[in-house]
Amino acid sequence: MQKLTKKIVEATLPQDKDLILWDSEISGFMCKVTPAGRKSYFLYYRTQEKRQRRPKIGDHGVLTSEQARSIAQQWLLQISQGKDPSLEKQEVRVIPTMKELADQYMREHAPRKKLSSQKEDKRLWDQYILPAFGSLKVTTLDRSDIAKFHHSLQHLSTTANRVLSLLSKAFNLAELWGYRSNHSNPCLHVKKYSENKRERFLSQDEISRLMNALDEEEKDNPHPWPLYAIRLLLLTGCRLNEILTLKWEEVDFANQCLRLRDSKTGKKPVYLSSAAIDLLKAIPREVGNPFVICGGKEGKHLINLQKPWRRIRAKIGLNDVRIHDLRHTFASIAASNGLSLPIIGALLGHKQTQTTARYAHLIGQSLIEASEKIGGKIMSGR
Repeated sequence: MQKLTKKIVEATLPQDKDLILWDSEISGFMCKVTPAGRKSYFLYYRTQEKRQRRPKIGDHGVLTSEQARSIAQQWLLQISQGKDPSLEKQEVRVIPTMKELADQYMREHAPRKKLSSQKEDKRLWDQYILPAFGSLKVTTLDRSDIAKFHHSLQHLSTTANRVLSLLSKAFNLAELWGYRSNHSNPCLHVKKYSENKRERFLSQDEISRLMNALDEEEKDNPHPWPLYAIRLLLLTGCRLNEILTLKWEEVDFANQCLRLRDSKTGKKPVYLSSAAIDLLKAIPREVGNPFVICGGKEGKHLINLQKPWRRIRAKIGLNDVRIHDLRHTFASIAASNGLSLPIIGALLGHKQTQTTARYAHLIGQSLIEASEKIGGKIMSGR
């Protein structure tokens, strides 16, 4: 026995079997030299329950003998306080990394979500979260780490907020799965950035120009389904994917509605105007194709509307109008004609009232007009 120093450890030659060098100053501190010449520091001790432990401190070369000695002293202090460093090391080893948490999230939680949402979650993990945190243990991240990361994405405010929401859900699941203690979510109190919701609605003149352009495009067009899709989006307020994947079996002419089996908000009916019904009746059906909006491949639906949409909007000078703005236009017309927010929300299939609230200011004008009529009636009696 002698005090373990760099000189002594490095001067010790390997034997035919493991050689143990015990330290003379710290009880249980030792260096093991393998026949292959590998030298590693350990601490031998007994717990309060008299169980023997010999956790590895680290390899010589990665740690100096003095660094290993310092760790051994810290562990002995913990042992005197009733703790078990060996058990704590085992617990740290089973805590997953953020990459492993992401894998479990995508494997066990993501399949409960819509396919489009699964793809978006995967993109956020791969593009933003894992490059920053992938190799870190789930338990090592704290609020300051999340706040700094969120701040680094401030130039992408919407993305920053989506990433924060995904991380928050992942850390809640980490608590459920036993990787973090309860109520330890590091995303708590990290404030989201304000997002400027784009509100672009077509005016009556713009709607007229669009409809005329669609009529012009339809002449002698062997594949008119993109044009019908654009009209349906405007007349129904549906989301793009709801129209592109619409099947004839979901069209209920008798009850004047669409009975969507799947949508962003799940199964839902979409009630239709007479104009929408007439449009659906005018759409040609392709033999053997179950979809209303037929694509280029036999039996398939149209996949993408961007190319025809960009061509049409450029022709009539509406380059700033997105396809989704047709849905906004439907809602804005409903609001400006005095329909209540709950009714508008039901037409659009909104689950949350705050989603429909963006159209609240448009209801004001119709209320003013109604008030004017009432006031005029009252004053006419004078």
